[in-house]
Amino acid sequence: MPFRLYLRHANYAFSFFVVMILSRSAFAQTASLRGVVTDPSGGVVPGASVTARGPSTSRTARSNDQGTYSFSGLPPGSYVVKVSAPGLSLAQPTTIELKAASQTLNFELQVASQQDEVTVGDTAAGQTVSTDANNNASALVLKGDDLQALADNPDDLAADLQALAGPSAGPNGGSIFIDGFSGGQMPSKEAIREIRINQNPFSAEYEKLGFGRIEIFTKPGSEKFKGALYYNFADAFWNSRNPYAAQKAPFRLHEYGGSISGPLGKRASLFADIRRDAIDNGSIINGITLNPSTLAVIRPFTDILVAPARRLSMNPRLDFRINDNHTLVARYSFIRIDVANADVGSFNLVSRGIHSANDSQNVQLTETAVIGRNVVNETRFQYYRADGFSVANDGSPAIQVIGSFNGGGSPVGRFSQLSTNYEIQNYTSIMHGAHAVRFGVRVRAETADNASRQNFGSTFTFAGGLAPVLNAANQPILNTVGQPVLASIDSIERYRRTLLFARMGLSVAQIRAAGGGATQFSVNAGNPAVSANLVDLGLFVGDDWRVRPNLTVSAGLRYEIQNNISDWRAFAPRLAIAWAPATKSGKTRPKSVIRAGFGMFYDRFSLFNTIVAKRYDGVQQQQYVVTNPDFYPLVPDTSTLPGLKSTQAIQRISDRLRAPYVMQSALSFERQLPASTTIAITYANTHGLHLLRSQDVNAPLPGTYPTNPVYPLGKSGPLFLTESAGLYNQNQLITNVNTRFNKRVSMFGSYILNLARSNTDNSGTFPARPYSFEGEYGPASTDVRHRVTLGGSLTAKWDIRLNPFLTAESGPPFDITAGRDLYGTTLFNGRPGISSDPAKPGLIATRYGLLDPNPTPGQALLSRNFGRGPGSILVNLRLGKTFAFGLGEGHEAPTNIPGGGPQRGSAAGVFTPPPAGAGAPARTSRRYNITISMSVRNLLNHNNPGPIIGNITSPLFGQANQPAGGGTGGFSESANNRRLELQTRFTF
Repeated sequence: MPFRLYLRHANYAFSFFVVMILSRSAFAQTASLRGVVTDPSGGVVPGASVTARGPSTSRTARSNDQGTYSFSGLPPGSYVVKVSAPGLSLAQPTTIELKAASQTLNFELQVASQQDEVTVGDTAAGQTVSTDANNNASALVLKGDDLQALADNPDDLAADLQALAGPSAGPNGGSIFIDGFSGGQMPSKEAIREIRINQNPFSAEYEKLGFGRIEIFTKPGSEKFKGALYYNFADAFWNSRNPYAAQKAPFRLHEYGGSISGPLGKRASLFADIRRDAIDNGSIINGITLNPSTLAVIRPFTDILVAPARRLSMNPRLDFRINDNHTLVARYSFIRIDVANADVGSFNLVSRGIHSANDSQNVQLTETAVIGRNVVNETRFQYYRADGFSVANDGSPAIQVIGSFNGGGSPVGRFSQLSTNYEIQNYTSIMHGAHAVRFGVRVRAETADNASRQNFGSTFTFAGGLAPVLNAANQPILNTVGQPVLASIDSIERYRRTLLFARMGLSVAQIRAAGGGATQFSVNAGNPAVSANLVDLGLFVGDDWRVRPNLTVSAGLRYEIQNNISDWRAFAPRLAIAWAPATKSGKTRPKSVIRAGFGMFYDRFSLFNTIVAKRYDGVQQQQYVVTNPDFYPLVPDTSTLPGLKSTQAIQRISDRLRAPYVMQSALSFERQLPASTTIAITYANTHGLHLLRSQDVNAPLPGTYPTNPVYPLGKSGPLFLTESAGLYNQNQLITNVNTRFNKRVSMFGSYILNLARSNTDNSGTFPARPYSFEGEYGPASTDVRHRVTLGGSLTAKWDIRLNPFLTAESGPPFDITAGRDLYGTTLFNGRPGISSDPAKPGLIATRYGLLDPNPTPGQALLSRNFGRGPGSILVNLRLGKTFAFGLGEGHEAPTNIPGGGPQRGSAAGVFTPPPAGAGAPARTSRRYNITISMSVRNLLNHNNPGPIIGNITSPLFGQANQPAGGGTGGFSESANNRRLELQTRFTF
């Protein structure tokens, strides 16, 4: 039997089993109502507002993309049902007597005249509160013009969404799902219909944390042909100088594309968009270097290199109604990215540039079947393929002067990877009386064929440390007893002395005695090719039970397994309660709702971690490390390294490793305010166990390094073991406000008070001092104490539309390190000691006090993430005006098309999507529209520093050398601080 049919039949059987075991008494007391809303031609009407008013309750639902609406949990009795939709006249109210059973009532709407004004119901997200599991007021639903507050660039858009999700209640940040699928590439904003953030956080359907979950839904086709063309342009002339560059960096942006939507016969519709980005971004280099002739220190050294970046994306989507009960959605996405001179910027000099290119293809299929009156089954399939490579522009050995500059060739060497991902889902939804049950299975398989020559060309590293103080003649200054006076020097000074004394003809020993010489040499060798795979399975069942009209209980259980770890104990229970205390028997719409929830959420052990361990196992590839290499700048053959007292670093995964998980609980109070405004105050607690971290289990025993190192495993060389022993604790107080004040004002905002502590930030976190975890439990990387976000859509005089978006947050923590290998682990993560003797040589004065980069055994060290960076303020604004002309209905009119299958919405209509609010695109009575707008990123031109340099022997300790979000990796628009973009859009 084909696997898909097997899943379908298994779900049918499970559906029957769940229905039979549910209490008959729970079903006997309520009624359900469903039906289809159509227009005069028989086409279905999505997004219609359906209101049912009975003797003790009033409920509103929306028709889904198939025109179907549904209510459940209604007290039996006489109801008046009204239906309306934009552009269509209201249907005559219908009276129906509901009994304790499921009944059907269909509606046909008529075309409204041009002067008709249609008022859409007020149930948009952010306007009312309810006990529905999917209508928590702490969620944010963005569609229509509210989306215009977000960035157009897919990378900036992802950053904006992460900011809206807040510092995720958990250690790994937010997760993004596209049309219900995990992974894949961010679609063009032109293709996005709706974005939901933090909705139904304790749903058993998802393995990721609900707080921080971002769901993106793409646009379906339409009943009538319509389309859009756009062109965006930006130039450095309009922008402000990057604060980390001595001069304004060049920048030129051309973005153009379009979309088309329309019917393909009577049963199908198509939406397709194409986008082309051509960006010449000025990469900002900011560091400390030497004059090659005089060896004088250039402080600071800034330079600019243009990095041409090109991106092409295409996203067609086909919606096909097979018959009245079955629909199929097929979506294909292709993205090609090509960046020259990537990896240049920050400390990386021009010679570090690489050429990077990547092609990705994504196929998604969703078949939705309506089975009977109350059952919907969805089968989804996704195939994702990514093929990419990176090649260094310069193949010479890399030079890393820690905290000063990175020169030589790029250690990337040559990298290529072909990865494929498969995902199959089969989910079933059953509505029966007061219960909305959903269950299903998801299977994912991922393979990667990876060839990496990382550091095959070798790297020389220079770090700071103790060295003789030199006079003007570059001779050591002696103390009263004839010994050199010692002091801490930074990395650039060690590099300078190395070159200077080599020119003077000093021997290797003399250079090192005078404070010169490379600190470390490393090189990789062996087979660059690695292949690995990952398969994981997730099963879940959940039930939203409307116990009373003012009380909903949601319970669920999820189970997950994967093949690359041996632990299979990943059971994840979920429980949530929503109660409207002031509402009795559903007689009035609730004004206040109290929610409480608890859930366990597991994190997958990624395929990347498996590949790293497989590559650096000492057999596939060898990582050789030489401390204090005296052969600089010559690169020895790898066959001679064992005779040069080198060590080999090996990486492994603990046999006892288990899947990390967090236990999250939350308590919320939601309140309906005047002027279609809601407020939600949430306290969330997260406790994480078995988080990933690493340690060197073969580090020299305490007190034996460097004079006479003793290794627990007998032979020298680090053994880096990845284990699941991390701890994470977080408390958050979250306030969300959403308002649809009127048809001209739609705003959303949040404030988050956050405290997060842990003893690891990721699998690459090592203890600063081997065999001791003292001081490792401290602020987590997510410990951003305060964060404010504000955005929305405003329509001013002359129909000028403004879309502001603000994020402001306090500074994140950063780790303070001594900048060299203190314990013979080959790592540079040792932290400085807290000085108790101000006279000790080599102390460094900082704003954190006198710090000792050469701590003695037993000396107290700074705790992890002890530093705290500055805060940031980012204000973005889009200002636009639409000019309409031509006769006929505007292109934003509602569409009656076969949609993307039932979408999960409120418990009142589990198959209905959240309705559009006042922020939906404005309609005009004209056929053609031209919108001209100006998008400004960082309107206030505020300097938002990037990562803070925590190495106390770096000349730039405690500072940043790039703006936040700048990066050096690839597709970037970070050349200038304040960026303006002129946008023109034509729709028909």
